[in-house]
Amino acid sequence: MTKPLVSALIDTYNQGQFLEQALASVFEQGLSPSELEIVVVDDGSTDNTPSIIQKFVPRVRYLRKKNGGQASAFNAAIPETHAPIVAFLDADDWWAPGKLRAVLNTFEQNPGIAAVGHGYFEAADGAPVQNYVVPESTCLVDLSSVDRAVQAFAGRFFLGTSRLAVRRAVLERIGPLPEQLVFCADTPILTLSLALGGAILLDQPLCYYRLHGNNLFAFDRADITKLRKKYELYSLLLDLFPARLAEFGVPSDIISVVLASDRLDLERFRLRYEKTSRWETYRSEREAFRIAYKNPTLGYRIFKWLVSVMPLLIPPQRFYQLRDWYARKNFSRARRFLGDAETVESQTFIQRRKIGQLQ
Repeated sequence: MTKPLVSALIDTYNQGQFLEQALASVFEQGLSPSELEIVVVDDGSTDNTPSIIQKFVPRVRYLRKKNGGQASAFNAAIPETHAPIVAFLDADDWWAPGKLRAVLNTFEQNPGIAAVGHGYFEAADGAPVQNYVVPESTCLVDLSSVDRAVQAFAGRFFLGTSRLAVRRAVLERIGPLPEQLVFCADTPILTLSLALGGAILLDQPLCYYRLHGNNLFAFDRADITKLRKKYELYSLLLDLFPARLAEFGVPSDIISVVLASDRLDLERFRLRYEKTSRWETYRSEREAFRIAYKNPTLGYRIFKWLVSVMPLLIPPQRFYQLRDWYARKNFSRARRFLGDAETVESQTFIQRRKIGQLQ
């Protein structure tokens, strides 16, 4: 039996209302059954998911398992795929026409790469699609140097589940994922892929990312329980990555760059919601400035010094409330009269555009 060119792996849990659209978008890729294998892994749904999938069997292979989260779903499904390329799709998203052909062509033209990612349309539930997000240009991101690692960190934005396609040989090297990752299971796949050949990011929006109230990664900041769960997973990943990246030959200075921003986010969460000292907040905010900016003007240095002193004067929780307020009001526009600094991560790398700008 001839192996398919690509396996479409759809993970779902109680997404019956969206699943048929996701499946239709896979069928509409223009690939024949001999070229395209479709595998749906159902993580123990309790809605109408099984009856929806049965309408597509045997064209679709249906794997049903006990609920355990996204990593356990991937661990169950990846070994069941047969193609040399595995393209992931969350059941609440859908692919644009031509996505798989573009991805397959990119793999063929770049035999050394581990993964392919791309831009996406923002599809707010129940509203017309108006915006799309793409990298500034098609590019290779990898961990071959400190500077390239900075760009690769930004590039992760275009390697989320429904944008991610990976060589099956790379998935085999990565191995089983920690099953504590009930979501964010794409993060170890995409991060380790950057160490195993890197990824090409296409400057085309090739999927629709659905924004709705049940997005696992889009909950309200006021929901402390869910936020805490998110940061528990961040902590797990930050414990996992140093050894795994080193195993694949990534030097320690590059590992530090790759993990710096996530470590800072985790530390800020701790400072915001746990009992901590003002001195710890001061040190963290000074480190945040060092990580994010370079070549500041004198005026900007003075401004940041004044801001960095604030955590020594007020409680950490109050400081972060003021920081959020400053961001919401977009006071940075007025602050630029005092001076500015270059961001270490290019501000133009991620482009959000209107549909009318689509080329």
